Amino acid sequence: MSIVDKVLGAITPPETEEARAKATAKARDNATPGDWLSMALDHHGQIRASFAAAREAASAQDRLAAFRALATVLNGHSLAEEVVLYPALAKNGEKAHAGLAYTEQTTAKMQMAELERIDPAAEAWRDKLEHIEGAVLHHMFEEEGTWFLELKEKAPDQDFLTQRFGEEYRRYVFGVAEPAAPQAEPRSFAAAGDEPDGDLQEVGRNDAGPLQLGERTQDEAGPSA
Repeated sequence: MSIVDKVLGAITPPETEEARAKATAKARDNATPGDWLSMALDHHGQIRASFAAAREAASAQDRLAAFRALATVLNGHSLAEEVVLYPALAKNGEKAHAGLAYTEQTTAKMQMAELERIDPAAEAWRDKLEHIEGAVLHHMFEEEGTWFLELKEKAPDQDFLTQRFGEEYRRYVFGVAEPAAPQAEPRSFAAAGDEPDGDLQEVGRNDAGPLQLGERTQDEAGPSA
């Protein structure tokens, strides 16, 4: 067992299928059609179905195809969370939950990279897949049962979260680059008067570069006319 396997096992206590179903139902009750929460729950349903399809795949070729489909939705969903939802969670008083969310998803990505290097015809491939599935299901249980309800309650700009979460998911899954709205004002999670080295620097720091505005960066865009 690798070190990553040991860490993963330590942070994934089991919960029952009934408990997971109740968490999903509660989250659905707090969602509204088309909002970021309803989108995230839809993604979770797709991820569960993708894991099931991979588990049930018989041939090595089918396993590889199922793995690729799973990786697409899982990565697209997780990256949208990491860019949009977790920073908002930290900004609204839940830095510990945001930090744990980043850790769990990074660990899952490492496990998916290991799975990609295992012979899909081997039994070890299925064992690793089921290990990852258990960790991801637990992570989604935490989101649906606690973290996303906190974000729904505390974040003041729900429409902004919905817009940005959808943009980031589509950017990865469908390769859609969202154009900048002609009259849109620059938006930020930070409230007026916040220092630039606040909570978001402490949790999920990202040095990816300037904000993308359609096909231009923020630096290239310059002041509006």
